[in-house]
Order: sequence, then C-alpha cells, then structure tokens
Amino acid sequence: MVSVRGLPILAAILGVASVMPVYSYAEGAGAPPAAHQQVSLPRVLVLATGGTISGKADTRSAIGYDAGAVTGEQLIAGVPGVEKLAQLQVEQISNIASQNMNSQVWFKLAERIRRAFANNEADAVVITHGTDTMEETAFFLDNVIGDARPVILTGAMRPSTAISADGPANMYEAVKVAVDPQARGRGVLVVLNDEVQSARGVSKMHTTALQTFHSPNLGPVGYVDPASVRFVAPAKPQQHLDLPADHKLPRVQIVYAHADMDAQQIDDAVKGGARGIVIAGMGDGNVSTDALAGIERATKAGVVVVRSTRVGNGFVNRDVEVDDDHYGLVASMDLNPQKARILLQLLLANGKTAAADIQKAFSAGF
Repeated sequence: MVSVRGLPILAAILGVASVMPVYSYAEGAGAPPAAHQQVSLPRVLVLATGGTISGKADTRSAIGYDAGAVTGEQLIAGVPGVEKLAQLQVEQISNIASQNMNSQVWFKLAERIRRAFANNEADAVVITHGTDTMEETAFFLDNVIGDARPVILTGAMRPSTAISADGPANMYEAVKVAVDPQARGRGVLVVLNDEVQSARGVSKMHTTALQTFHSPNLGPVGYVDPASVRFVAPAKPQQHLDLPADHKLPRVQIVYAHADMDAQQIDDAVKGGARGIVIAGMGDGNVSTDALAGIERATKAGVVVVRSTRVGNGFVNRDVEVDDDHYGLVASMDLNPQKARILLQLLLANGKTAAADIQKAFSAGF
C-alpha cells in the first residue's frame, strides 16, 4: 500500500516552493510506522511562467480566456498522481501570456536552472509555458544551459477551466519524461500531447488545435504516455553559448519577404541600429532584386544577414538562387526565422561576427 502526502497547504497559500516527500508503506493494514521506508524519488524543479496552461475562461467568447491566472502550485495540485513520479519543488518565475515573453525572463530561467544544477538542487527541470513562444524559449535555453540533466517545457492549448483541459495530462507526461534516464544528454525538450520534440526541431503549427506542435524537418524524438517513455531518435551533441553578463542581447530584426518587396524595412533596420537581420524569405530564402540590394548595403555596413524562410518545411540551402558567398550571407539551414534570430543574437553576444563562423554554428549537427 502506498500513501502520498500532497502539497503542504501553507506553502500553497504563501506561494513558496514546496517538496512532496513520498513514503512506501509495508504490506498489510496494520504495519507499524517503524516499517516505513522512504522511497527515493527524483527531484524535479518546476518553474512556472504562465501561459494558457495557467489560464482561466473569460466570457468574451465561447473559447475566450485570460492566460496566467493560475499559479504553478495550483497547477501541480490539479495533476493526479504526479507526486508518485517525483519530489516536486515549484517556483513562480513569471505569470504572463507567452506573447509577452521576453529576454529578461529567459535570463531568469537560464540562471535559475544553472544554479539548481550547480548546487545539486534538482535532477531535472520542468517549465510551464504558453505555447505562442514556447519554441523560442526552448531554443534559447537549449543553447545556453550546458548540462546533461533534462529540461522539459510543457503547456496547454486549453485553459485550466476548459472542458477537457489538456494541461494536467501534459504536465504529468512532462514530469514523466523529465525523470526518465533516457532524457539525459538530449538538450531541452518540449512535451505535449504524447510527443517529445527537440528544441531545435519543434514549431507551433496550428493556431488552436491540441496537436499544434510538430518538428517538420526533424520529426519527434520520442513518445510518452502514462505508462511509458520511448525515444526514437539518438541524442545529438549540443552547442552551448555563454550568457551575456549584462543580460542584454544584440538587436536583431526579422524582415518578412513578400511579392512587390522593396528594401525599406532592411534599410530601416540598419538605421535603427540592428546588428543582425533575419530574412523570412520566399521559398528557399529568396528575396526580390530590390531587397537584395538593400541586403548588400546592410552587409557592407557590418550587419550580419541570415536568410531563413517563411515556408513551414525544408532547409534553406546556400548559393542556390542567391549567391551567399558573394554577398557574405548566412543560410539558416533548418531554423525558422524566430529561432534564427535567437541563435544570431547569442552568437553576436559571444563575439561571433564573421559570416563563415556564424554559418558553422547554424550548420552544427548536420
């Protein structure tokens, strides 16, 4: 017979971190307390940031809700059986809708995770997060954590008060993946709807569907359900970059390509002090002749330009319709514009400014 103590009521009220001890009781209703033996469960630090998973319904429409209305403690309390998987310590980093996610929250997350691992406070970390920018937060952390211990992001497409809310199941499965030994050395992972995705590969692909997260170029790295965790792809070496000491990332603008495109946005980005520009190009990262002239002006001014694509699938290849070598451009490979922006920011912050060096970092792993 197993008995589990839930979250301490006082900790839940005060909003402080709490740890749930789990004990294994000997067989038989009359077993004496002396027969109790503590079960050593993995320690998981849960960092809550808000998002739909912590949202509550709003009357403005049938599916309206306000993100970030529920605390991390309350989320955990609503996940049956999760206390049997791990000892959970919950901390509230922020409580915002993920469209308001920003680099300062990223730095807080990164430094808290690094400190937890350096001080041996946790065996794994789970982050609750809104889905709109989850892939960006996951990718940022994937490039700066530098520890083999698992870091898992999860969220929900339905608020906590919705009929058939998906948050509790996603939270349970995120913790299950976090404590699985196979999750070590895989970098930051994203877990929703029974799938495990890599931070590099994953993207939000549907505005409202539960199965919104896919990895169009790389595919899922694993699958999870309440009974099992199965990884179907091997772990890959991870590159790790230093966090800027001043907690500031260089300005990098994304410019969206379209028919009848001129160079106005590119020229404005340069005038506005951008140190880098990511082009969300057409097809294989292509732009108009006028825009390409603006790109050439930008690179001559010392601005690093990366060609990505507005298309949802496929790699951006070098020297196809655009002569990257001639213009000194970087091809984003599999990275979409939002992830290309983050990697370029981190590389610039780490003193990488030569297009050839930046291209090597974008091509790492392939």
